Amino acid sequence: MTKNHVVFPALVLGAAMLAHAQTGAPAQTKVGIIHIQNAIISTKDGQKAAADLTSKFAPKKADLEKKNSLVAQLQDQLRKGSNTMSEEAKEKLMREIDQTNTSIKRDTEDDNAELEQEQGRIMQELGQRMMAVIDKYAKDNGYAMILDVSSAQSPVLYATSGIDITQDIIALYDKNSPAATSSAPAPKTAAPPPAAAKPAAPPK
Repeated sequence: MTKNHVVFPALVLGAAMLAHAQTGAPAQTKVGIIHIQNAIISTKDGQKAAADLTSKFAPKKADLEKKNSLVAQLQDQLRKGSNTMSEEAKEKLMREIDQTNTSIKRDTEDDNAELEQEQGRIMQELGQRMMAVIDKYAKDNGYAMILDVSSAQSPVLYATSGIDITQDIIALYDKNSPAATSSAPAPKTAAPPPAAAKPAAPPK
């Protein structure tokens, strides 16, 4: 499970991609920008990958939610019976709460690590395909440079929307995508990956 991630992890790509100019041709000055993360997760392959992850991690999420519910019930039982329970019964309940919370914490960490690994693998795979599409698009349309503005640390401070090629790249990618079995257009926003259940709060 993730730590309530709503997007895939950032794919490490170069800040810019230079198109290869033909020898003897005039210098190219056309520049474009792309939100590479949005592009990848908005493709049909990206949407399918997000849906597959949601399905794969759904049982893990359900198990965590079940454990959280158990902790809440035990905490409520302890709170209601604090004045009538024996010390031995209270200690037993508190041990069970602690053990379940420890299990939740361990499972959450394991699930997060597994999901992040899966996301990284998917982003690497789709990113390589995306870069091939961007390379072809840049050469075919005379771009000298295409900048990735996905990151908040992007050096681009301003860019007119007219040079944003994100939607063009999504459409071009989906044209030959392995997941392009539907005629529906690629959505502009990505579906979030599954979110991990949070550990229950300790009793007050």
